[in-house]
Amino acid sequence: MNKAQIDKMVDRFLCWKLPEDFAPDCGISFDGRKDDEWNKNKTWPVGTNLLTAEQARQMFLHVTTECADGLQPHQQRVVTEKVELDEKAKALSEFIGHSPIFETLDPAEQERLKEQNEIMWQYSEILGARIAAFAE
Repeated sequence: MNKAQIDKMVDRFLCWKLPEDFAPDCGISFDGRKDDEWNKNKTWPVGTNLLTAEQARQMFLHVTTECADGLQPHQQRVVTEKVELDEKAKALSEFIGHSPIFETLDPAEQERLKEQNEIMWQYSEILGARIAAFAE
């Protein structure tokens, strides 16, 4: 499973129309029949108010990653390596895409960071393929 596939599933999850009988936690209520100060022209809620997109992403990573039970020690190290690599690659992606510091760096350094990030995600896909092969 690669980052693009997980991101697509997260997006689909967050736009999933909640069922008629959904029951939010902590006494939160929803009345879609009338506007209120927070939501004009109400439509039925989608996704969840319990998870952020990043939390949903982590949940999808959790449920789509093979269970570690029964893995050989060397296989578990590959799973752990992928989780750690994905965290680092995500942090670098965030830095490149959202940090004002990135824009102040020398253009050659910006390109090296972008290349590093691309290779990190490619490496992650290879680890994901190895993990998927563990189940075969």
